[in-house]
Amino acid sequence: MSVQERKQRERAERERLIVATARELAEQQGWDAVTTRRLAERIEYSQPVLYSHFRGKREIIGAVALEGATEMAVAVRAATSAANSPRERVAALARAYLDFAERNPAVYDALFQLDGGLAYAQEDTPEPLKDAFAALLESLGEVAGDGVHPGLFTEVFWASLHGLATLSRAGRLLPEDAAQRVELLVDRLAVV
Repeated sequence: MSVQERKQRERAERERLIVATARELAEQQGWDAVTTRRLAERIEYSQPVLYSHFRGKREIIGAVALEGATEMAVAVRAATSAANSPRERVAALARAYLDFAERNPAVYDALFQLDGGLAYAQEDTPEPLKDAFAALLESLGEVAGDGVHPGLFTEVFWASLHGLATLSRAGRLLPEDAAQRVELLVDRLAVV
């Protein structure tokens, strides 16, 4: 291995450590607790080293969001792959999405609530974000209904899931009705 390759590998490992540490700290204490000073202390590197990887917290949030988008796409695809019908796929997708949001609140915030400097729904949208949307579209496109653009239907269904996730996390919805909400959403929106 050349010196250059070793340096690149070490740099990539430091970036992974920074992102993992930021994510861990955010999941434990919230994003307000994530500062470059605290991250530098936790990873035992100086702040200038941290800044050589990320210009600031915004870019770190973006890196966590991209990692989270990849994980969410994997979770959605895994959940829908075992389903035997379009309705089962949509219900599995909804449960997987809501479960992801509940299990990973800081990642979910990085993806959909905080400014990570990422472009959404544009040509320059990063590939992990496009793939996360594609994971939704794969199951939702088939139940959009006649004359309804599959991408538009996916956006509306996704917005509904996001609303449920956000309101549930804020304690605005009764937790015991969560399964009924998913069933109602699937039955009323999806043409199955």
